[in-house]
Amino acid sequence: MNKYLERLFNGIFKENPIFILMLGLCPTLAVTTSASNGLGMGLTTTAVLMGSNILISMLRKAIPDRVRMPAYIVVVASLVTVVQFLLEAYLPALNETLGIYIPLIVVNCIILGRAESYAAKNTIGLSALDGIGMGLGFTIALASIGAVREIIGNGSIFDKIIMPSSYEPAIIFILAPGAFFVLSILTALQNKFKLKSATNGVNGSVTGCGAHCAGCSSSNNCSAINGIEEAKMVANNAEKLVKEKEAENNDSLKSNRE
Repeated sequence: MNKYLERLFNGIFKENPIFILMLGLCPTLAVTTSASNGLGMGLTTTAVLMGSNILISMLRKAIPDRVRMPAYIVVVASLVTVVQFLLEAYLPALNETLGIYIPLIVVNCIILGRAESYAAKNTIGLSALDGIGMGLGFTIALASIGAVREIIGNGSIFDKIIMPSSYEPAIIFILAPGAFFVLSILTALQNKFKLKSATNGVNGSVTGCGAHCAGCSSSNNCSAINGIEEAKMVANNAEKLVKEKEAENNDSLKSNRE
């Protein structure tokens, strides 16, 4: 398969953020009370994801390694602000429905994860398609979960009644517990049929960034492991600086007493 098409299909099927990697579950659980809400949130995130991948790929050689995460957050926050202004201007109803979850796109682990693991290491074209593929996969997942919850909980889909008048909707499915019910049923089915997911390796293989790190052939280049090691190094350096500072203070106190 062409490497550009592979990037699109990768996010939709092979590494779907929700169904396979199980990332970004906070907005997934919160906004999928209907198919339209899920679709709106998914497309909004797709726009930010594509834009952030493009900008971070363009700036990947200019951003110092030590400040890359703050730089990524600034890029994403700028794009989210633009998108939110556009929603307020042209889709005020959707903006009001999604509410606080639009600003929270800034810290969506899907966006920061793709920036760190892909956009920062690849060309602009591939990064853009990776963002589109991941965004479409996220959108399909949110719209699907929202559709299931809306049909069962309200007897409608995209705000159109499709169930007969005799149907008694299970309102709990459009409330907060309904999101957990749908997601737990999805996970149970994935485990039952041994489908690929972040919680269910198949024949020893693992999808996404993976568990089973000890047996992973890519563990030496794994951004997650490298990030943990980097965090440990920063913590150790900070601890050394604190001890050095304390020693200096103690020395100065002794000299003052003398």
